Amino acid sequence: MLKIGITGVIGSGKAEVAKIMASLGAAVIFADEISRRIYEPGDPGHQAVVDTFGEDVLDEDERIDRAALAAIVFGDDAERKRLEQAVWPVMAAVVEDKFAAAEAEDRPAAVLEAAVLLEAGWEQLVDEVWAVTTSEDSSVERVRRRDGLTGDQVRARMAAQLTAEEKAARADRVIVNDGTLEELEESVREVWQEVFGDGS
Repeated sequence: MLKIGITGVIGSGKAEVAKIMASLGAAVIFADEISRRIYEPGDPGHQAVVDTFGEDVLDEDERIDRAALAAIVFGDDAERKRLEQAVWPVMAAVVEDKFAAAEAEDRPAAVLEAAVLLEAGWEQLVDEVWAVTTSEDSSVERVRRRDGLTGDQVRARMAAQLTAEEKAARADRVIVNDGTLEELEESVREVWQEVFGDGS
C-alpha cells in the first residue's frame, strides 16, 4: 500500500483531489477531521490544548471553542507554534493508526490530506507527497465562500503556512487546479495511472 500525503495552501482543492482518489480506491484521511475529533472532551488532544492555553478556550459544554482558539493563535506566531506543538503529535498518532487500518483493508493507497503536512513533519509518515496548486486569488475566494471569512482573514491563515511554491518544490508530484472540477478529475486520474497503472 502506498501512503500519499496531499498538501497545498488552504483553498487549493486538496479535499477535492482526495475525494477523487477515494473514488479510485484509496482510503482517505482528512487532517481537519482528526483535528476536530481530538478537540472533543476526553481526547488527548483536548487535554493538550487545555494544558497549553487554559480553560478560557473552552465553551459551556467543555469543548474547545475553535473561534476563541483561532483568535489567540492566528496572527501570533508564538501562540500558533504552542498550539502546533501541543496537537500535532497527537494527530500524527491517529494518522498512523488510520494508515494501519487501511493497510489491513488491502487498499492500493491511503491518502493523508493535510494543509500542514510539511509544516508538521508528516511527510515522514508517507511515501510520496503530492502538492495541489492554484492561484492565490482562487484560493482566497474559495475559502471566503466556504468559511465566511474576509480576504484578510484567509491571507492571515495562508501566512501561517508554507507558500504554494515552497510546497510544490518539496513535493514528489504537483497537480495544478486552475480549471473545472472535471479537468481536475482528469489530472488526478492521469497521475494515479502513472503511479498505479491500469491494474489497481
